[in-house]
Amino acid sequence: MKMIAVTACPAGVAHTHMAAAALEASAKKMGLKIKVEKQGAMGIENAIKEKEVSEAEALILAVDTAIAKSDRFNNIPTIKVSVAEAVKNPQGLINQAIELAKK
Repeated sequence: MKMIAVTACPAGVAHTHMAAAALEASAKKMGLKIKVEKQGAMGIENAIKEKEVSEAEALILAVDTAIAKSDRFNNIPTIKVSVAEAVKNPQGLINQAIELAKK
């Protein structure tokens, strides 16, 4: 399973990074790989490359604000939640993304 995610909050500092870390840690614990792009005050960090987008089977958008370059994700099964949800329930979101990709 190839999964990608974008995290972004209005300030783009603490919560953006907390959500990214939670998703990465949960994916690792589950034996999965996830690439998480962070968008915020520092711009785009850990940018998802075109090849990663084309190979992705699911996308988690943990965002509380509009994100840059969102049109590149148009054809990927997507779960959109708040940044807080990604911090609180990263494993649940990853499970939801896996189920969505199976459909």
